[in-house]
Amino acid sequence: MASKLLRAVVLGPPGSGKGTVCERIARSFGLQHLSSGQFLRESLGGGGGLSRTPQFICQTTELLVLALAEVWLHPCCLPASHSHFCAAACPGFPRTLGQAKALDGICELDLVISLNIPFETLKDRLSARWVHPASGRVYNMDFNPPHTQGVDDLTGEPLVQREEDKPEAVAARLRKYKDAAKPVIELYKSRGILYSFSGTETNKIWPYVYTLLSSRIPPILPDEEH
Repeated sequence: MASKLLRAVVLGPPGSGKGTVCERIARSFGLQHLSSGQFLRESLGGGGGLSRTPQFICQTTELLVLALAEVWLHPCCLPASHSHFCAAACPGFPRTLGQAKALDGICELDLVISLNIPFETLKDRLSARWVHPASGRVYNMDFNPPHTQGVDDLTGEPLVQREEDKPEAVAARLRKYKDAAKPVIELYKSRGILYSFSGTETNKIWPYVYTLLSSRIPPILPDEEH
């Protein structure tokens, strides 16, 4: 029989490293990391795998989460061979108090991981981001640049900077996030399920996230693997 399910979300402003943290959680704890595009492709393809596999749901949209979270998080979706189920909605879902209350109607969260990164660091990260439009591959000119400046590593096609990642837009995005996220953070803090991690580098924050989750889920990879 499966043990108690673990339901968690990862919160953080744009550029805080939620995607990287989600991928590491997926690898370390044997959970599947899905993007919204992958989820839609598999669901519409009729494979049915999503209803049978424990999911670590990341990088998805509000509507997709609200429409499908009840299926993802319901105990009957968990195979008997799996003892734990961890679901996380990113980027930063729930982003508003209204979304948090909507999520309450679907499930009760066990823990909320909040990534606190200085806004100046986030501005630099986001402003240095370029993407390959066709695939969604993301490059950062500071720490993950393409092999050839301005072009995608795999296709050689031009990279673009999204409007939302241009410096003037980044500051507005971060201000908007801060205002909207404050009551969400306070809500989960009042429930005693909020765990906040601060820093400027994901590699330095990750060991603390790993330790927290290791107290809830048996890891399949040691921390030093990362």
